[in-house]
Amino acid sequence: MVDIVAKIHDKFSLEFKIGLRVNDKVDKNSFSVSMWIFVPDSLDLNSKTYKRDIFYRDLRSSVRLITPVFKLEELADNSSAPLLSLKRSINEHSLYGNLDSAEKFEYNVKMFSAIFKSSLRESNKIGDPRKTAADAFAALKNYRLLESVVRQKMRQEERNYFSFGEEFMSNLLVDYVFRNVGAGLKSELKEELEYRERVGFPNPEQENKIKNRDIVFRRGILKKYIESDLFLNAKKKREGIIAEQMYLSIAAGISMIFATAIAFSFQQRYGNFTMPFFVALVVSYMLKDRIKELFRYYFAHKHRSKYFDNKTTFGIGHNQIGWSREGFDFISQSNIPDQVLKIRSRSPLLEADNKYTREKIMLFRKSYMIDKPKTDAHGSYKIEGVNDILRLNMNSFMYKMDNPEISLFYIDKNDEVDKLMANKVYYVNFIVRLRHEDEEYFKRYRVILTRSGILEIEDLY
Repeated sequence: MVDIVAKIHDKFSLEFKIGLRVNDKVDKNSFSVSMWIFVPDSLDLNSKTYKRDIFYRDLRSSVRLITPVFKLEELADNSSAPLLSLKRSINEHSLYGNLDSAEKFEYNVKMFSAIFKSSLRESNKIGDPRKTAADAFAALKNYRLLESVVRQKMRQEERNYFSFGEEFMSNLLVDYVFRNVGAGLKSELKEELEYRERVGFPNPEQENKIKNRDIVFRRGILKKYIESDLFLNAKKKREGIIAEQMYLSIAAGISMIFATAIAFSFQQRYGNFTMPFFVALVVSYMLKDRIKELFRYYFAHKHRSKYFDNKTTFGIGHNQIGWSREGFDFISQSNIPDQVLKIRSRSPLLEADNKYTREKIMLFRKSYMIDKPKTDAHGSYKIEGVNDILRLNMNSFMYKMDNPEISLFYIDKNDEVDKLMANKVYYVNFIVRLRHEDEEYFKRYRVILTRSGILEIEDLY
């Protein structure tokens, strides 16, 4: 199964989270994602102004394992699988005390904390906020009950690992209660904040900007640390170099054949040291370079869409579990599948305008292969698959936009002419086709932009 979720990451960036869930019955799982980006002509983005290298500069990809799925109410039970795994790792490390048992303990701390985050997020989507908060408090309490054993039997380094997980989960819980429950759990919230002060977890202060800045920085580091075992090592290299060089060599050969043929024919007819032969050599040399460049363009650009630009291998430690290939091109409307054009569904006004100021269309393609047995060999949890998190910075799209607001006039309640300011917006449409084995489905997102940033992203299909 393959799915996608799009959201605004920040004022200038979109995030596409692509979930690649493997089929347990297949060793080699293949996936493909095609993304057509329809851009208004007025933004002046084309193959000359928005080159492939700029697109890849604007695009950031992070590949990570899908967090194991547990309900928050399961974590609230002191016999949950993640808690039992953590307890076993504590016992093993207290018994053996070697590097392997220490790494296993750290891994289970990170996994319990990451599962807590994922479970809290999913419970928030469907559950009652008070019930969700109560389950989260119970899950964190179960974790804290292990603190005395950790303090007694482990070194300071391992105690730090345990503390990092506790602080990470406490941060998530306090933020969740503030945002979703508030005064409804005021006593529990106050108790948690007081506990944080006692153990040294920093709380925000209204008049302390430096401390608050440091808290934001610390939380970012904690997040990276806790999720580090889920992120995969990725190595990217350029694809299609051999094919490109072959095409360029063919272009050079064709141009040389033309120049040599002209020279031989004039030499046979007029001789070696004649003015016609001299002129023919000059002209053939001039045309040779033009023909070479023409065929270079035809082979290297027209046929490039058949190949990918980059290949990335990703793995856990030194063990490769899969790869991805990616390619980017501007394409014409005639090369777009009918189903995609149907989903694009331009309004009559846009369709009429498109006859004169055609939308520019980008195609970003990505294919994946994940080795199921190698994925299963990692850790003690069942891994469903991989998430590829794509972040696309939209600043290049905004570069030639008009002012973010324009004036409109109206008559107010007192029959006076007045002026108001309205957003000057641009719409960029993303249509995504996702494939895995025999499955195929489409998604359409419409992004509303101004020169000041991203206003909204709409899920239309």
